[in-house]
Amino acid sequence: MDKRIGFVGIIIENRTEHAEAVNRALSDFGKNIVVRTGVPNVRGTYSVITVVVDATNEEIGALTGRLGQIPGVSVKSALAKDS
Repeated sequence: MDKRIGFVGIIIENRTEHAEAVNRALSDFGKNIVVRTGVPNVRGTYSVITVVVDATNEEIGALTGRLGQIPGVSVKSALAKDS
């Protein structure tokens, strides 16, 4: 499978409660992460993380699926059309 460049946007509703699970998931997919940026405190307890990835469709699906199963976490992703 060909890898493609893309991004994953993550919103965490309660950072103190859910950040550890998010960080664990991102660490497990660290080989696919090119850049990670985050704003730790947006409007009180919300946090926003943007991750640039170089991954296959399956790897992106596995990462976003895992993140999406964490309570209080919203996730969206997009990939470049070509590899």
